[in-house]
Amino acid sequence: MSQDGPYPAQQPYSEASDPWGGQDPSWIPHQQQYAASPHPPPAPLRENRQRPRRGFAMGATVAVLSVLIGGGLATAAWFTLGGGSEEPEKPATIAATAPAVSVPRAPSSEDARFAAKGQCVRNEGTNTEPELRIVECTANTYEILKRIDGRTTGEKDAVGKCAKVANYTKWYYYDTEYDDVDFVLCLREYEPL
Repeated sequence: MSQDGPYPAQQPYSEASDPWGGQDPSWIPHQQQYAASPHPPPAPLRENRQRPRRGFAMGATVAVLSVLIGGGLATAAWFTLGGGSEEPEKPATIAATAPAVSVPRAPSSEDARFAAKGQCVRNEGTNTEPELRIVECTANTYEILKRIDGRTTGEKDAVGKCAKVANYTKWYYYDTEYDDVDFVLCLREYEPL
């Protein structure tokens, strides 16, 4: 036995040798030859540390405003072109004991829409298309006993409202889709004193 122990003498540790050393490396499979690059590798990209962008908030604001403005313009055009009127306007009518007839709107201030209690009106139209005008109280006119402003629903409503007025003989109602301009006139034939 040796003084190094039970094992035979060993040589000191040495660096591993290259099995391909001294050979032409071109025939060695899967080995790439690297040549020194004349240019140094590019520097790593720096992070772009800018302040946060406000693009999303601005884009959302512009989108919302565009929708609101576009919707408003479309709605205005729809109403202007008559798209919002499914039902035709209910015409105003006049009647005594006969059925109600329609009255077209007249643009003058002599129109029955401007009549008040104590004034007289005359039908310058026909029975089917009456055209009431405010006139001086004379024969063949109707005196207004009472004017009832506000929503009216037609002939039955006008008869019911005028039933409470003493001495009325005829009634006239004006009914539109705008209840603020509706009214009922309770009339009687004018009798000079």
